[in-house]
Amino acid sequence: MYDTIVVGLGASGASAASTLARSGKRVLVLEAQNRVGGRVCTVPFGDGVVELGAEWIHGQRPSSVYDLAIQNNVPVISQDISMDVYLSDGSKGDRDLINELVAFALEVCEDPPKEAQPLGQYITSRLLDYIKGKYPDLLKDQDYITELLAFLDLVIDNYEATTSWNDVTTESKYRELDGDQHISWHRNGYKTLFEILLNTYNNGTGLPNLEYKLNKEVTQINWSQDPSKKVTVTCKDGSSYTAENVIVTVSIGVLKERHSQIFSPTLPPIKIKSIQTISIGVMDKIILLFPYSWWPKNSSFFGFLWRKSEKKMIEEDDRWVTQIFGMSTPLGCDKAITLWTSGDAGKTIETLPDEVIKKKSMELIRRFMGANTTVPDPIDMIRSSWYTNPYTRGSYTYDHVASPLHPTARADLAQPITDAAGAPRILFAGEATDPSHFSTVHGAVDSGRRVAAILMPKSIISSCPYL
Repeated sequence: MYDTIVVGLGASGASAASTLARSGKRVLVLEAQNRVGGRVCTVPFGDGVVELGAEWIHGQRPSSVYDLAIQNNVPVISQDISMDVYLSDGSKGDRDLINELVAFALEVCEDPPKEAQPLGQYITSRLLDYIKGKYPDLLKDQDYITELLAFLDLVIDNYEATTSWNDVTTESKYRELDGDQHISWHRNGYKTLFEILLNTYNNGTGLPNLEYKLNKEVTQINWSQDPSKKVTVTCKDGSSYTAENVIVTVSIGVLKERHSQIFSPTLPPIKIKSIQTISIGVMDKIILLFPYSWWPKNSSFFGFLWRKSEKKMIEEDDRWVTQIFGMSTPLGCDKAITLWTSGDAGKTIETLPDEVIKKKSMELIRRFMGANTTVPDPIDMIRSSWYTNPYTRGSYTYDHVASPLHPTARADLAQPITDAAGAPRILFAGEATDPSHFSTVHGAVDSGRRVAAILMPKSIISSCPYL
């Protein structure tokens, strides 16, 4: 018998489960995958580790994730994401100009117009006005402006996990935390967060009230309005477990695909509407390992800016290649580079064979960076597949252009389903349920703490260091 069953052992599930277990609740976590972490995925690679999922701690104040790292004396490192820029003819681009325009585009996101509109449309208008005032000669080369805007579109898409910056609304409710937005766990890996939450960091002994099982895909959650009946959770392997309540932390992508099969009876209409309304995108990585680090050491990010004629030739056969906006050097592995892509291009990449991805990726890198450098063949490759993964069906959520029509969708999803006596039976957590910090690990962690607090007596909440 358990007090609570948690479905999913990602950041929100681990946060909810550990908070409840520390308060004395008996908790069982059922995780469909063969690992802990959800959309955080630290993988040993080369001489270190790389992140297939979440890469950075985004912000410091007030950040539950950053605080846990600092409180446990885990060293974290700020990563400078300003870019060296290369053109598709192999020449170097204007680093200062491109970084200035990227920074301007990101700042524009924080200064939305009064009336909601597609984000890309708004950034384009503001950016062209900015260029007209400061760099008017650039406007004489319309091909350059076209490709510059396409590059900035891809940069924004990688923040939002979208195909186009015009999929995103200017009326987004997302809010940045104060402080550095790109803090790396480097060689510790983001997995350290889960070691801290589950009390296994530095040879911790775990949490006696917390039990978790991997390879346990939940296929049905049976609940009732009758206060005398418990919640029963059934797994694909036929095993079933009962508890007073269940916390569901699976991604909105999984809920979109399978909510009608998982919940019995079916979810209330307001929940279904929220699931259908909230948008989840795709952000994917291709990570290549080399026999030695051949790239310039003065930067850890490299942007790829196409020339229109060269891009057109590539797009005829391999459009996805032109949607890789650049590469970075992960701080957890000295001899690896990460190629970044998102949206439909990411979905396409997930369907292609490894040898095709490796070949085309190397052609891309050598086209942009091989003019004055000998780029060796990679000795290994690993890549993410968040869209085709049946237990994620996407990377993280964003505010779609239609989101302003459904301003309470995230809050509606976050509300517990109660029985006839008002006791919470099904609770929802995960980054999608956080109204202003969705798409982040700290948003997921905070959502886990939120649902845990609902199930804990007020006397315990007041003494809990996490709440």
